[in-house]
Amino acid sequence: MFLNLIVVLMLLSCTCGENPAIQVTLTNKGLQYGKHAGADWIQKNLEHITLPDISGDIDISILGSIDYTLTGIRIIKCDLPEPSVAFYPDATGFKTSMLGLSVALTGEWMTHYGIIHDGGSFDMAVFSVSVNSVVELGKDADRHLSVTSVSCDAQVGGVDMEIHGGASWIIQLFVNHFKDHISSEIETKICPSVEDMIAKFEYHLQAMNVTFDVDQALTLDLSLTDLPVIDVSRLNLGLKGEFYSIKTHTDPPFEAQPFTMPEQQGYMLSMGLSEFTLNSALYGYYSDGGFQILINDSMIPPGSPVHLNTSLMGPFIPQLPKMFPGLLMDLQVYAREVPMFSFQSDAVKLGFQVAVKAFAIQPNGTQTPLFKLNVDSEFISKVWIADGRMKGSVSMNNFTLTLAGSEVGTFTTDALERIAKLGINLALANMNQKLGKGFDLPRMKQAQLVNSVLKMQEGFIALFSDAEVFLTDRDFN
Repeated sequence: MFLNLIVVLMLLSCTCGENPAIQVTLTNKGLQYGKHAGADWIQKNLEHITLPDISGDIDISILGSIDYTLTGIRIIKCDLPEPSVAFYPDATGFKTSMLGLSVALTGEWMTHYGIIHDGGSFDMAVFSVSVNSVVELGKDADRHLSVTSVSCDAQVGGVDMEIHGGASWIIQLFVNHFKDHISSEIETKICPSVEDMIAKFEYHLQAMNVTFDVDQALTLDLSLTDLPVIDVSRLNLGLKGEFYSIKTHTDPPFEAQPFTMPEQQGYMLSMGLSEFTLNSALYGYYSDGGFQILINDSMIPPGSPVHLNTSLMGPFIPQLPKMFPGLLMDLQVYAREVPMFSFQSDAVKLGFQVAVKAFAIQPNGTQTPLFKLNVDSEFISKVWIADGRMKGSVSMNNFTLTLAGSEVGTFTTDALERIAKLGINLALANMNQKLGKGFDLPRMKQAQLVNSVLKMQEGFIALFSDAEVFLTDRDFN
């Protein structure tokens, strides 16, 4: 019957291990917004609800047993009271309460009394329905979020019914017998239906992936690190938040450090992202051999003051044109160590240690080693949210280029360092132009972050935000 409606309303509220690298918090403001949005959405889409048939038999002393079926039941009006939804620390979950639900229905009736069959239409009002439920959140063996029904209590205040068509004037005489039986049938089916829907929701939670391949090299683990934490004002989920190389799947030689999200009143939700998450991604690429590239002269812009030709490198390495005149060069560039992010209270720092091996390409295609350079650099980035867009800036804090080895004799690297700095600064200027314009915040299919604030903290970034939910008729089920 209208059990689907009640189940959906109840599910609106459902909407000391390792340190989590990602923390997600839903506040009471977010919970209440979700309740309002869901209730409004249901109210607008009641006509899409499919209500099951109601069948039974009534034993009337002077007539005997009359079988009946109510079918094609549709909701024509609903007085949907504001449900109450609250965090419930006693069960590490939610407590929901809905009092005074009233629904007007219409449909078809059929009766079977011996060999006599009859039927027609009916109008019904089910009023003063009350449902109270408690659900518990947990973590299963595979570290999925789990949801379990702890308790449920339902009461139906009463049913009024008008019979039309057929021998309705006779059936109407006994409608009080039908009303009491139908009221009892509805009442006994509410909680089992609620529990069944919660069980189905739990099934879908267990079927959801907690690891995701982000590209051909990396996978991201978003499994729970511990049980959900709930107090009277918020729900907190701790997620592993670790990237792995798909090829090696090795843990990085560092661990996620504990962090505490700062208090920020007035937002629906917050998310903390540890520097561990980004550094595990860098380690994954590094262990997969991702931080290396072979540069040849065809990749150098034509207007560049430096080209990969031994004769043109004379101003920087005087002996090179004499030893290997007129040969093209290749540069093998690779990270000497894992690049690492460091989150500070006002900026993000990225340290990069690179080695550059230079080779001369002989006429027969063989490569002759020339020299090796070490590059040590550090970049500083600022990130913020303005006008609903993620914006930022990047600057170079340090850059040194030193000679680590040479098959062509020693040479100074000052001139090469200046040229390299010039090229990097030009690249950063172009990047900052794009970062200044910003990028749209990530948007899910049915929700958009609004009024967002980003705060840099020691070791993590904190995002505080409200949300707008966009539910359509197609989403109704």
